[in-house]
Amino acid sequence: MVKCGFISDERILEIIEEHPEQAQNPHSAQLRELIERAIAVKAAVVGRDPKEAGLREALNYGHTLAHAIELAERYQWRHGAAVSVGLVYAAELARSLGRLDDATADRHRSVLQLLGLPTTYRDDRWNQLLEGIRRDKKNRGDQLRFVLLSAQGQPATVEIPDASILYATYQEIAEPETTGPVSL
Repeated sequence: MVKCGFISDERILEIIEEHPEQAQNPHSAQLRELIERAIAVKAAVVGRDPKEAGLREALNYGHTLAHAIELAERYQWRHGAAVSVGLVYAAELARSLGRLDDATADRHRSVLQLLGLPTTYRDDRWNQLLEGIRRDKKNRGDQLRFVLLSAQGQPATVEIPDASILYATYQEIAEPETTGPVSL
């Protein structure tokens, strides 16, 4: 849901910020609205790009690093937890490339923390993560590609010219601890 808030429907983020407890309550009107809004975002994107010609890549926002984390963790992390870290990483990458303003980048971390989701990952796993990133379906040959925001609601697939940029950005989310959620 948070991903859909950043790529399209800012009201999703506002609801979470206004009612973080209700956003996680399975009986709340707020969670129902969040689910409906997220489904509407996904349906609109898929409806405009049913054959995955490009626009649909926006639904992979945060997923490039997330899939690499899942692989490194042998699928013991929940998908949502991995995507949470991936969203923060994508925001930091967009910020480091000068594409995204500080407030929007920082909002990623704050919204996800309101939900109790992880926003960092182990610093000793970079080589494994880079191998996972290289396997991503958005890549073209050796060219690494990420879905990044240029502003709230403005995702685009961006080619990353140098993997050293990825490593430098990873330092923004790396934690020295070797503990983390194994299974949430």
